[in-house]
Amino acid sequence: MPLTGGVVRPLLELAGLRKSYGGLDVLKGVDLAVAPGELVFVIGPSGSGKSTLLRCCNRLEEPDGGTVIVDGENILASGVDLNRVRQKIGMVFQAFNLYPHMTALGNVTLALRKVQGMARAPAEAKARDALAAVGLADKQAAYPIQLSGGQQQRVAIARALALEPKIVLFDEPTSALDPELVGSVLAVMRELKAGGMTMVVVSHELAFARDAADRVVFMDGGRIVEQGPPAAIFGSPREARTRDFVAKLAERS
Repeated sequence: MPLTGGVVRPLLELAGLRKSYGGLDVLKGVDLAVAPGELVFVIGPSGSGKSTLLRCCNRLEEPDGGTVIVDGENILASGVDLNRVRQKIGMVFQAFNLYPHMTALGNVTLALRKVQGMARAPAEAKARDALAAVGLADKQAAYPIQLSGGQQQRVAIARALALEPKIVLFDEPTSALDPELVGSVLAVMRELKAGGMTMVVVSHELAFARDAADRVVFMDGGRIVEQGPPAAIFGSPREARTRDFVAKLAERS
C-alpha cells in the first residue's frame, strides 16, 4: 500500500528479530523488509537461522524480541488475532504435511473449512481453482500416496494459495524431491512470481534464484551478512564469508 509521497510500505518488515533456544542464539537482531510482489531468496549454511526466521514470521516460533509487521500490522502485539493474521501468510514446508487419508481436494478444502469456516460446497469450488492453478486439476481425487513428491508439494502450495495470502513463505520446498521432480514445483513458483505474489524462499536452488529472485539474502550465524540482486551476490559478493559459501554452493550444483 503506497504511503505519502509514493513510498511503498513493505508487506513484511522484521526489525531486531531475536530468537534463542536455551543458551543458543539463533537469530541475533535480524532486520529485513520485503516489498509487495518481491521474491526474496534466503541462503546460508545449516544452522544459520533461515528456517527459524521464516517460522518467526507467522509465529510458528515465538520470537524473543523485535517486531514482525505483516501488511502494516505488528503480529507480535498483545491481543492480536493470530488465526486471522496467519491467513495472510502462506507457508510451504520441506515436508508436504498432507493428510494421507484425504484426497488432494480434501486436503485443500480442509484448510478452507477449518481456517475460514467456509461451507463444503464453496470450499471445494475454491480448492478446485487452487489445484488447477498449480496444474493438478486432474488429480483432485488422488490420495497423497498416488502422487509423486512434486505433485504432493504442489498440493501443499495449492492449500496455501486457497487462503489467498498476502505473502507465501517457502522453507526448502524442493529439498525432499527427486531431482527430476524439482522443475514442476519451481515452475509453479515462477508463475506465482509472474502473478505478483510476494514470496520469501529458503532454498539452495541457485539457478532458480539467479533467474527469478529480486534479491538474495545471505545469512550466517543468526545475522544477515549481505544482501543484494542475484547478479551481485552470486557474481561479485562483497563479503568474504559470502564468497566462500557461494563458491561451495556452485561446486555442489
